[in-house]
Amino acid sequence: MDYLKSVVPSQLIAERGANLVVINPGSANIRIGLAQQQFPYNIPHCIARYTNSANREPKRNVQDQMLNSEILPAQHLEREKAYDMIASLLKIPFLDEEVANNSFPRKTVRVDGYNPQSSRKDSTFSWTNVMEKIPSSSMAVEGSENEGVKDQPLDQAEGNQPESDDGKEPSLSQYKFREFICGEEALKISPTEPYCLHRPIRRGHFNVSQHYPMQQVLEDLYVIWDWILNEKLHIPQAERNMYSAIIVVPETFDNREIKEMLSIVLRDLRFSSAVVHQEGLAAAFGNGLSTVCVVNIGAQVTSIICIEDGVALPTTGVTLPFGGEDISRCLLWIQQHHQTWPSISTDPLVKPIDLLMLNKLKESYCQVKEGELDAVAVVHSYEGGMPPGAHKTRLNALNVPPMGLFYPLLLVQDEYPPPPRSWFHDYEDMLEDTWHIDFARRSDMSEGLYLGVNGGMPMWDNYPVFPTRLKKEDNLGLAEAITSSILSTGRIDLQRKLFCSIQLIGGVALTSGLVPAVEERVLHAIPSNEAIDTVEVLQPRTDPTFVSWKGGAILGILDFGRDAWIHREDWICSGVHIGSGRKYKDSFFLQAQAMCYINS
Repeated sequence: MDYLKSVVPSQLIAERGANLVVINPGSANIRIGLAQQQFPYNIPHCIARYTNSANREPKRNVQDQMLNSEILPAQHLEREKAYDMIASLLKIPFLDEEVANNSFPRKTVRVDGYNPQSSRKDSTFSWTNVMEKIPSSSMAVEGSENEGVKDQPLDQAEGNQPESDDGKEPSLSQYKFREFICGEEALKISPTEPYCLHRPIRRGHFNVSQHYPMQQVLEDLYVIWDWILNEKLHIPQAERNMYSAIIVVPETFDNREIKEMLSIVLRDLRFSSAVVHQEGLAAAFGNGLSTVCVVNIGAQVTSIICIEDGVALPTTGVTLPFGGEDISRCLLWIQQHHQTWPSISTDPLVKPIDLLMLNKLKESYCQVKEGELDAVAVVHSYEGGMPPGAHKTRLNALNVPPMGLFYPLLLVQDEYPPPPRSWFHDYEDMLEDTWHIDFARRSDMSEGLYLGVNGGMPMWDNYPVFPTRLKKEDNLGLAEAITSSILSTGRIDLQRKLFCSIQLIGGVALTSGLVPAVEERVLHAIPSNEAIDTVEVLQPRTDPTFVSWKGGAILGILDFGRDAWIHREDWICSGVHIGSGRKYKDSFFLQAQAMCYINS
């Protein structure tokens, strides 16, 4: 403890950060990197697997595709009603008025070869090269987990382009389909190619269904993370016993899911030790705060949790089933309704590359402000195997989609039914103070029983079950959810402090105009009988997209070696072996170190 009082933060990072890998998994993206890095890798959390062409079942481009459901007429009416409510607030024409009384022609122009100067607003993507060169020795072992997903082949050629720069046509016999492709490259595979996209996490939970079994979800998680460790961080499996892992998990995860991720990290990826930190708490530390209401607006889920003196308050947790991807799809719906979208086939469900384009357009043009908000933009068509086509058009009502955060009926969230929860029999909530429970050691379990991601499922059968307290609100807007979370603390002094300490994190938090909109709407959402008259959203001290990852790195560096860490041998042999005492019961000095670090 005396050492921690005197040590310089940069010295701590140099000593401990080089061997700590921070993993912050999300539904759409995973943020991962060494604790000593300034920023993590931000990689789409998905994998595309080669499907055997001999299989004559109907081809599926996405694992979920068989579950899709059409939007019901009632949902259309609710959506249109929500649009008109927002239009009234923003002082823009109502939905049908805008279409009928256009002051400019709704036409689009195809502009082949268009190359925007601003890369920030460039939504051009190229099809992924799905072929790899067969090694000269055909007897070479296929076995490396990452064979065929090296970055080099992707950079060397755009394999689906019909033209060849050097005029040579390579022999097809020298190439084969890559077994699997991870990250953004997986999202840019042409739908004509024999690949199926898997997203192991969706809407804040493992994407388990009758069509996507739990064992496949775990296998996909393992392969994605193993690929990142090998190809991005350059940590081969043989060296991982020299590294420890910090898992920064969203509050939406069930304890069963957290346990399975710990097994992947310790048993399969073979880290020497690991610790779990909550995403909301890590975000507080990442911005150097001890008491704060953390509002995490992710790609598919928005979660809210209040932190007091460095401890998460479990009863304040609220989950909203919408996020940035829903805003992107709403942007497409509005343009199609107004007939400003080109006559092209845009389907973000069947073609994930379309969702990449929509996300880029949303980030570039959408903001929260009054008055009519239009912009001339270039959108792209991605037809199977063909180069992208550029179409110049005027997009309108660009301030409406982000307002769906406050009026969620505008966002038709679930194209697919949510995963069944019957699989999650162990509901122990990580926010519960259950760290003192003495779990019996399972001396009959040897390491051999649990190697590989397909084993070890009986290991949780005899453990206690605890009810989860995280509240899921389907039709609650962001302002009402924040107000409900803070008021549930029940103490006026803490409530006043939290209403003046709201922290927005996640990629959507970067939306221009969102901060004053949150402040105004939360203030109006507070009941008149509450003695609170001030609401403030804090300015971020670091990038809101990475703040939870950064906080996890800080906590891991400062907390290294304490009882909360779980060692590989204990996990494999004992199932669960948790240190005594609550992780943050005596962490006031730890917080002071975090403040020193963040301000240095």
